[in-house]
Amino acid sequence: MTLRVYNTLTRSKEPFEPLSPGHVRMYVCGVTVYDECHVGHARSAIVFDVIYRYLRHKGYKVTYVRNFTDVDDKIIDRARREGVAWQEISRTYTESFHRDMDALGVLRPTLEPRATEHIPDMIRAIAALEEKGVAYCVDGNVYFSVSSFPGYGKLSRRDRAEMLAGARVEVDEVKRDPLDFALWKRSGPGEPSWESPWGPGRPGWHIECTCMSQKYLEESFDIHGGGLDLVFPHHDNEIAQAEALSGKSFARYWIHNGPLTRDGVKMSKSLGNILTISEALQQYHSEELRLFMMMAHYRKPLDFTSQGMAEAQAALDRLYSTVERLEGVEKDLRQEVQEESGEGPMTGAELQGAALALWHRLVSFPRAFEEALDDDFNTPQAVAQLFDLNRLVNQWLDHSSSFPHGASPSLLERLRSCYALYSEVLGILSERPEAFFRQRQERNLARLGLTRGEIESLVKYRDAARREKNWREADRIRDELLSKGIQLLDGRHGTTWRIRAGSAGE
Repeated sequence: MTLRVYNTLTRSKEPFEPLSPGHVRMYVCGVTVYDECHVGHARSAIVFDVIYRYLRHKGYKVTYVRNFTDVDDKIIDRARREGVAWQEISRTYTESFHRDMDALGVLRPTLEPRATEHIPDMIRAIAALEEKGVAYCVDGNVYFSVSSFPGYGKLSRRDRAEMLAGARVEVDEVKRDPLDFALWKRSGPGEPSWESPWGPGRPGWHIECTCMSQKYLEESFDIHGGGLDLVFPHHDNEIAQAEALSGKSFARYWIHNGPLTRDGVKMSKSLGNILTISEALQQYHSEELRLFMMMAHYRKPLDFTSQGMAEAQAALDRLYSTVERLEGVEKDLRQEVQEESGEGPMTGAELQGAALALWHRLVSFPRAFEEALDDDFNTPQAVAQLFDLNRLVNQWLDHSSSFPHGASPSLLERLRSCYALYSEVLGILSERPEAFFRQRQERNLARLGLTRGEIESLVKYRDAARREKNWREADRIRDELLSKGIQLLDGRHGTTWRIRAGSAGE
């Protein structure tokens, strides 16, 4: 199946064909570094991380550029409030962004240019636009003339009234048209400024992305991405600037992720319902957040709720539990081979036969997984394929009573490669199960009001009751721990315990 991508520009799914065969050039609008990032930023970052990962998985060379807006009114305002240099605000929150992305397992892009590193490029571009007659200067401010670009608004497809409302135009601006937007802004007292042909000032927001994307990806490139809220005016303005400069089509495919709300309400500081990424990571494992984001299609709105996160936690637990069970089977199989026991109900040929049913289903899963992602990066379908595989594996593990005799190295290797594929592309299942569950324990023991020692003492007491065949007492202890969110797992190598997903108010 050919990869098909929904293009905001055409409002349709289109076969994906990069301009240069085998090489994808992708630009995604980054953050303005004036505050901590919230879970809405996490959604966009994870969406494009999966796209980046999948394109590389398909064999493309990918040049991925994501910028930082490191000079802006919001940055300047925060610096004034805190009494520090604006550069300090930019540096602090750029570092915070990188910590958050690394913690979420979001891969670093190929390039992460900063606006302040490209001021000369922007000045040259603005001067060229002015020379072409599509920009004009008023009292040290330079504006793009929207009426000079006939295709303005072709991405958002808004009429003029909608554009005026969406752009939140100020009535006292001295522009030829209320929709004209700033390319260069005259700096006020104490504000950051750079020398230019129009006097000291700084670039407008829109011109930076046009200049940085074209600098690193050429005048025309493959994918331009960002949140749906950027379609107008930011991306409409980028198109106008870029195509007025080059006379060429700017980006071939426009990809936009849907908005994230919290309990049905848009996140805002005034409502006090913003959840930063660092706060979320204190409550949830990074892969739980990733899985939650991927359980909805990237173009659809997504509501961040405790119930939704509990479901993602339970789902990830099931996956890691299966991987843990498979590791136990591999351990037993290695031990059996080393001991050369050769005993058991099946010969080597029968070992393969016992796994044949699972094997036939297993070989189709990688292609089914890719077909899901080839359909406009449909992560809900890809995740569904993963859980279907996981269900079959657990059935096989449950019904094969004479391990390791029901396993074979080739089957286990095939399973390992499938789970590795999901780890590579979706960015989950990247840890060893014991490390994953230990993190859960450490994060939640205090919330449950229990200590590790108390739990392990009860587990030992229960083990003693089981050895004495005191099943009533053993069940009582199991149920007592379960009521507190502690799940006991009885296996060939003893009893282990873990905190159930969704316990302790997660």
